[in-house]
Amino acid sequence: MILRNTTRGTTLAERARPAETFWSRGCGLMFQRFEGSDGMMLRPANAIHMCFMRMPIDVIFFDKRLVIVKMVCDLAPWRLFCGARGAAGVLELPVGAIARSRSEPGDQLEFVGTP
Repeated sequence: MILRNTTRGTTLAERARPAETFWSRGCGLMFQRFEGSDGMMLRPANAIHMCFMRMPIDVIFFDKRLVIVKMVCDLAPWRLFCGARGAAGVLELPVGAIARSRSEPGDQLEFVGTP
């Protein structure tokens, strides 16, 4: 699925994998690496952990209307928890994806493709 910021007219990820089960959300990107413009969408979720992560990531928390409520750039591996009140889902992206997309809290997101 493609993740877009419709407010800015930019793309956050060309190939985002959905994580919608308890197991897939719990494992997330542990022991994995991003390739190119990959990403992962965890839904439902309002927090993540960075245990067993091999790389830093950019993180976007969004609400039920797919509006960005919080962003964290360059979140380091092994940080225990990071969350956002009011979030319904989380995007895990390669470092630099937030800056490249010029995303800001309040921006509208769009998911194109089959989650």
